[in-house]
Amino acid sequence: MNTGGDYKRRHAIPPEKGSFPLDHYADCKQAMEGYSKCMAENGSHASHCKVQLKQYLQCRMNKDLMAKEDLREFGLSDDDTQRQQ
Repeated sequence: MNTGGDYKRRHAIPPEKGSFPLDHYADCKQAMEGYSKCMAENGSHASHCKVQLKQYLQCRMNKDLMAKEDLREFGLSDDDTQRQQ
């Protein structure tokens, strides 16, 4: 009978940017849905959805659901998002 003692323990690797709270109150639901819709409409090509991603990340930062960071740290520049509008 196997009691599970023969498996190898794996060490969890934390995310590069750390963890952040879930959006329990749906403060950024509209922005998240806009990004999800854009991804679905564009075959999951994130490069087509930079405007929506920027809106979502900005919402999370404004609502203190993640640390405030320059969006360039996420590969988003003002130039990238302005070209798509």
